[in-house]
Amino acid sequence: MFLMKPEIDKEKCTGCGLCVEVCRENGITVIDRVVVAVDGVECDWCGICEAVCPEGAISCPFQIVFV
Repeated sequence: MFLMKPEIDKEKCTGCGLCVEVCRENGITVIDRVVVAVDGVECDWCGICEAVCPEGAISCPFQIVFV
């Protein structure tokens, strides 16, 4: 599990809820017609929410770091 959450562009989000339907961790929800990440829920970084968003409002950026 990752402690980070998907980034949501509130200007692009239309609140359609497609991402909420596919989130297997129940880590996002729609509040006032905008998607928000749920506090206390860890994202498993599957990227499905990003893939289904028709507006491109969700991004799951990550960085691979070699130590």
